Amino acid sequence: MGMSNKWIAGIALSCVFQVGCVSKVAQQEQYSGFLGNYQGLEEQTTPSEQKVLRWVSPGFDPRAYSTVVFRQMELYPSPKPTARVSLKTLQDLQLMASNSVKQAFSRRYAIVPYPQLAPTNSRSLILQAAITHVSANNEGMHWYEAVPIGAIVGATQAATGHRDQTAEMYIEANLIDAKTGLPVAKMVRKVFGATLDNAQQPVLASDFKVALKSMTDDMQALLLKH
Repeated sequence: MGMSNKWIAGIALSCVFQVGCVSKVAQQEQYSGFLGNYQGLEEQTTPSEQKVLRWVSPGFDPRAYSTVVFRQMELYPSPKPTARVSLKTLQDLQLMASNSVKQAFSRRYAIVPYPQLAPTNSRSLILQAAITHVSANNEGMHWYEAVPIGAIVGATQAATGHRDQTAEMYIEANLIDAKTGLPVAKMVRKVFGATLDNAQQPVLASDFKVALKSMTDDMQALLLKH
């Protein structure tokens, strides 16, 4: 067996023993710093069978609140668009994800953009949320091929040639009790979008339409089950 063939075979074997080479959740090295504190996050399965990292404060009762303060999803850190991921794509994703969050919370809460607009005597939650990564990665390759939003680049071709890629987006969120200023829930979610044909195909906001609908349904299920 030639050296190149041995190298390719080694990659294939390493993937077999690393659960498909694709992590369904973000790794610590991929945390953006948006949340500040990531302690307590545990892997959990959502109603749509997706994996997320989540922490919920003991005793947190969503029914104790009537208002959520949320303006829009942030892009963190500041994005540097490229030919493959345009500024329009990032802005469209920001709008789509923001609308998804608002749709989920509006089933139970009044949504206001600023704390001072909360109804008098209402008990409020403050939602801080951001899109922290956007990537298009070779299917079956390692999690570390994801790149932060501040340095988006096209993934390289696999050693065996062209291969399908999966659009990916990372979302981090912090839910805070407005009165105490303390967090009541934290979440880091790796969102899997559409399958792309190759490393040159642009990443579009529409690639995440189905995945964001699933995220909305999961948030609603979590909030309404209490």
